[in-house]
Amino acid sequence: METRRMCPHCRAFITTGDRVCPYCNEPVAPKRSERPQGAILGGLIPHAGYLTVIILLINSGMYLATVLYSNNSGGGGNFMTPDGRTVLIFGAKRADLIALGQWWRLIMAGYLHLGIIHILMNMWVLFDLGAQVEQIYGGARMLVIYFVANIVGFYASAFFYPYVVSAGASAALFGLVGAMLAIGIRYRGSPAGDMIRSVYMRYMVYLILFSFIPGVDLAAHIGGLVGGFGIGYIADRPQHPGSWIERFWHIAAGCAIAITGYSFLKWYLWFKTFSQ
Repeated sequence: METRRMCPHCRAFITTGDRVCPYCNEPVAPKRSERPQGAILGGLIPHAGYLTVIILLINSGMYLATVLYSNNSGGGGNFMTPDGRTVLIFGAKRADLIALGQWWRLIMAGYLHLGIIHILMNMWVLFDLGAQVEQIYGGARMLVIYFVANIVGFYASAFFYPYVVSAGASAALFGLVGAMLAIGIRYRGSPAGDMIRSVYMRYMVYLILFSFIPGVDLAAHIGGLVGGFGIGYIADRPQHPGSWIERFWHIAAGCAIAITGYSFLKWYLWFKTFSQ
């Protein structure tokens, strides 16, 4: 379970158990969203933030939709693995289609998965990692990080593997890892910063080694990592509520949501035409 949070007064990293900040000696109370801290399954499953759960549900809903379409269309897929044609129809990345104007595939691909193991692994990582990024950066910054990392990851994939059909949330997940690395590097020298950097440096190494397995989209992973690191380093931690910088990130998050929603709409309109 994630135990780090930020002091609302001095913005230092403290633990969820602190009631007085050890750095500024100001009393701190848990936020409403942080109060239900009871462990799930004895702590085996960590708590996820609200936005993380929403993203998880969208991914799961899209997987269910591809499975149902695959079964009904006679493509040969099943619950364990929707057929490749279905995943491509639902918006998986392929460079030649993107070049024809289907730019929305750079976003849609991040919400599709190629099999039950693929989505289960990614959603487990999202459930844990997304909650940590949401807690450290806040919801607005987390959405922008996820959005940019997803696009940069699949753009890199389209550039290096143009004819490979690719999909999955892992590009965005690498972006979340990159964002945590960014906060650790930005605050290097502080105990919390050094701890975060050490933990997520190992995390990054393990994930990159995993990316060399045949069939895994290394370019999307590296692209997502770079995109997430860049936005995370620029974003920094939340500032005082109501400040211009906080308004900026809320507007940026709203734009990310609007563009993502528009991408789903563009896909749906294309899908209706394709299905006729």
